[in-house]
Amino acid sequence: MTFTNREEAGRRLVEKLIHYRDHPAAIILALPRGGVAVGYQLSLGLHLPLDVFITRKLGAPDNPEYALGAVGETGTIYLNPEAVAAFSLTHADVKELVQAQQQEISRRQTLYRQGRRLLALTDRTVILVDDGIATGSTFFASVQSIRHLKPRRLIGAIPVGPVETIREARAQVDELVVLATPDPFWAVGNHYMDFTQVDDRDVVEYLNLAEEAMRERPQPSSA
Repeated sequence: MTFTNREEAGRRLVEKLIHYRDHPAAIILALPRGGVAVGYQLSLGLHLPLDVFITRKLGAPDNPEYALGAVGETGTIYLNPEAVAAFSLTHADVKELVQAQQQEISRRQTLYRQGRRLLALTDRTVILVDDGIATGSTFFASVQSIRHLKPRRLIGAIPVGPVETIREARAQVDELVVLATPDPFWAVGNHYMDFTQVDDRDVVEYLNLAEEAMRERPQPSSA
């Protein structure tokens, strides 16, 4: 399956998650940057609030695209022990990588939320969305971080990912919605006709538009 773009992937996910439309306790958390484009379509289609959950990949020192793990905005760190061992990294090496990404997390929190705090997730139904997963490091770190915030239910919404990673992801959440698990799997972007990079300005715009759409929706009648 190939998606035209992230927006189409989001609309297809809406079809699979339609039973959560107007759910009073549900919220969509999107992984920036690409996941926010998908999450925006979910927000529009399901009439649910949208926020980001900021998690940063820990890239190998000489190969930043190779994921050693990830760190979430609440401080949770996920490490792939095999990857750390393969690069012979010390505890100090890992600490340095984590600190660098925590600085970027702080920058994004300030920019994306514009002074707001992450919404309380206790007893809420959280739909965690990205534009796809490969190694899963960022997704897994996000799941672990969100679990600490005690949601009632955690749902993963992923357009595309490899079979093995999807199997592991399914075991970590209460429900996982996936549109495609191609085999062989090369990279997330290979399954989109348009995989243009989403930048910070796009993320802020998506969040603002989603908030505006929620404000303009008629409130359900209490009668």
